[in-house]
Amino acid sequence: MAPSGTSASGGIEASTAARVDWVDYAKGICIVMVVMMHSVLGVELAAGETGFMHVAVAFAKPFRMPDFFLISGLFLPLVIDREWRTYLDRKVVHFVYFYVVWVTIQFGFKAPAFAAETGWRDVGLMYLESFVEPFGTLWFIYLLPIFFVVTKLTRGIPSPAIWLVAAALETARISTGWTAIDEFCARFVYFYSGYLFAPYVFALSDRARSHPAWALATLTTWALVNAGLVACGASEWKIISLVLGFAGACAIITMGTLLARAQRLNVFRFCGEHSIVIYLAFFLPMAATRTLLLRTGIIPDIGTVSLIVTIVGVVGALAIWQLALRLGGNFLFERPDAFWIAPKKAGPVLQAAE
Repeated sequence: MAPSGTSASGGIEASTAARVDWVDYAKGICIVMVVMMHSVLGVELAAGETGFMHVAVAFAKPFRMPDFFLISGLFLPLVIDREWRTYLDRKVVHFVYFYVVWVTIQFGFKAPAFAAETGWRDVGLMYLESFVEPFGTLWFIYLLPIFFVVTKLTRGIPSPAIWLVAAALETARISTGWTAIDEFCARFVYFYSGYLFAPYVFALSDRARSHPAWALATLTTWALVNAGLVACGASEWKIISLVLGFAGACAIITMGTLLARAQRLNVFRFCGEHSIVIYLAFFLPMAATRTLLLRTGIIPDIGTVSLIVTIVGVVGALAIWQLALRLGGNFLFERPDAFWIAPKKAGPVLQAAE
């Protein structure tokens, strides 16, 4: 699942029957938090001051990406036994295609600014470098294929050993300056945990659905503890950050389950179903709105500007998707047949991380 609403056919749509409701809610919450983080920090950096939205971004930091990666590994047990050709098609080529398309689009928008700083002579090299050093907001789908391949390659190694090594890497705070290496070390433990502990995650969801009062009480306790540790700076400490990552992931799963049970805030479910659309395209409406609002100064409050930029980032990405479909630009969000290396097959009953 990249942030993903992708179906087994490689497009954006998936049948409702093939989806797990709470997963879409959880993905929707996550993708909105991702857009919020980029929007808020971008606005605050450009403005040179912080607003009320900064508190929400700080609160979500311990669990925002851990939850996304954990859910990304959740359905891997259903597909990891596929032969290598099909596995690489679904888990590597799929994401590589979208990375190439959208890194080219993002780079195209930013190339003039790069050229103004370094000259056009270096712009081509910078573009090629983006295939070694992930570009902009796209590092997530750059990293996912690596996670999928590593997990399949290490199946012969006892899983507790892999998990312990992954947890040690997160705790070690590796900092090489290379995004792929550093983020692999920081995030693989969550992805692998989604794969390894999938039955327990679904059991947690089932328990929350059956005992909503207990689930709400647990969520309240978690929110208070998470907020307290963030406020005092302890959320950045080793071990505590790992625990908060898993605790927050469980909280979002529980929250998604309760929303699915009550059929409330369906906007999050819709965002989850189309989270790859939002992830790929939000940068453009986000950046355009940020520039417009800050240059005009029509809204003086930085927190309000950040909130508007976040909303426009999400809605604008979905609008770009719909416009692309109507204008024949399906290739922006659907992998064309020419870029498949394995036959298309119907997806499993549960939506896997395709």
